[in-house]
Amino acid sequence: MNIITEKIFDEERALYESHGITLENCRFEGPADGESALKESSDITVKNCYFDLRYPFWHDKGVKISDSELTSNCRAALWYSEDIEIENSRLHGIKALRECSNIEIKDCDIISSEFGWSAKNVKMENTSARSEYFMMRSENLNFVNVDFKGKYSFQYINNAVFENCVFDTKDAFWHGRNITVRNSVIKGEYLAWYSEGLTLINCKISGTQPFCYCKALKLIDCEMTDTDLAFERSCVEATLTTKIDSIKNPLEGHIYVPEFGELIMDDKNAKCMVIAGRKVFCNCHTCV
Repeated sequence: MNIITEKIFDEERALYESHGITLENCRFEGPADGESALKESSDITVKNCYFDLRYPFWHDKGVKISDSELTSNCRAALWYSEDIEIENSRLHGIKALRECSNIEIKDCDIISSEFGWSAKNVKMENTSARSEYFMMRSENLNFVNVDFKGKYSFQYINNAVFENCVFDTKDAFWHGRNITVRNSVIKGEYLAWYSEGLTLINCKISGTQPFCYCKALKLIDCEMTDTDLAFERSCVEATLTTKIDSIKNPLEGHIYVPEFGELIMDDKNAKCMVIAGRKVFCNCHTCV
């Protein structure tokens, strides 16, 4: 293993096709303003380094980054790469991760629009993220203790598990498939429209017009506060622990709720049963 320490690199493809190297306390910056420093490389370990130039990790295999900073100038930092570990680092450039696979991110700070597009096999833990269109079209995600804020997150994702997360977002999970969310807080508008196979367990949910046009939607022991016009044209099985402001035209299934503010059932195709206390409400009539 070749160890490189205390160096500054600013030229184009400074360490192109490097294999089996460790970088410690190095900086990628300078007047030459070169790109693609470690393109087409493998088995790269990066410790306490600073990246202020574009496209450093493209077409790489086996990258370990720790205690490092990728600045806002370090755009599109990791593309078309695999077997990546990032720990205790700042990822602050736009489009920081895309078309990558087998990724572990832990104890990081992410500020990156369009982060994580078309990524596969991503584990994220104890991380804060700020983004738009976060993780779009990605698959096989496992997130634990992730605090996310931004718009249009997790759209078109497949096969994901989220635990103990906080999401302050809008239009999350649109067109998502096979998603499980446990013990999490989700704040935002228009949650999970057009999703299929979304399950939420012991979650706290707020925001207008959630869960519309969903298929195979399940909510188990969830709170829904400050939510209105929920479940429109969805197939749903839900057990809610709090009052919901309004429910509108769910198509099929059952919704168990302590009480609701308004039940709108003016669509003849809305056949879902709403059970509030001892009363059962269905289209066009009320049963005791």
